[in-house]
Amino acid sequence: MATKDAPPRWDRKMQQRLARGEAAALGELYDRFGSLVHSLAHRVLGDETAADGITREVFAHVWEHPDTYDPKQGPLRSWVAALTHRLAVQRLRATETAALAQGGQGTTEELERKVRRASVAARADYIVTSMPAPLRAALELAYFQRRDYRQTAVDLGVTEDEARRRLRLGLQLLSTAHDAGAPPGAGGGA
Repeated sequence: MATKDAPPRWDRKMQQRLARGEAAALGELYDRFGSLVHSLAHRVLGDETAADGITREVFAHVWEHPDTYDPKQGPLRSWVAALTHRLAVQRLRATETAALAQGGQGTTEELERKVRRASVAARADYIVTSMPAPLRAALELAYFQRRDYRQTAVDLGVTEDEARRRLRLGLQLLSTAHDAGAPPGAGGGA
């Protein structure tokens, strides 16, 4: 397992390739993280067109400034997610502030509550997509298919104790969505 001092090899190699200006590296990065970036931006903004714009901004920033990623701060995935979150929240604040200035409904406090709700929702999405597949599968069975831990155990082919453990750990991870407004590992000079 990688430590903070030794980022995954793929992350280091990708940063080096981007720094050399390899267009293929940007394509590979987009293939790997494009849906994550778009879904996080859409979750914050609630608008497909705006999410498309944020997705372009994120990958443009990565292409133009690969050196702003610090591998010692965490995985490239977390840095890209944090960058996405930051740009989407900036866009949401700017859009909502402009609406307030034009005599729209609401107050600054309402705007901040909306931004906070969007941030927590985006963080929860990030946590779910980042968690190991066994935890995610258990949560999906319990939440979307309304299975209890016994049914989840049967569906997954694991013991009831293992199903309870997966559900408990998955829920504990999800509960951290309220603890901060940015995806985990947010750092790296984004």
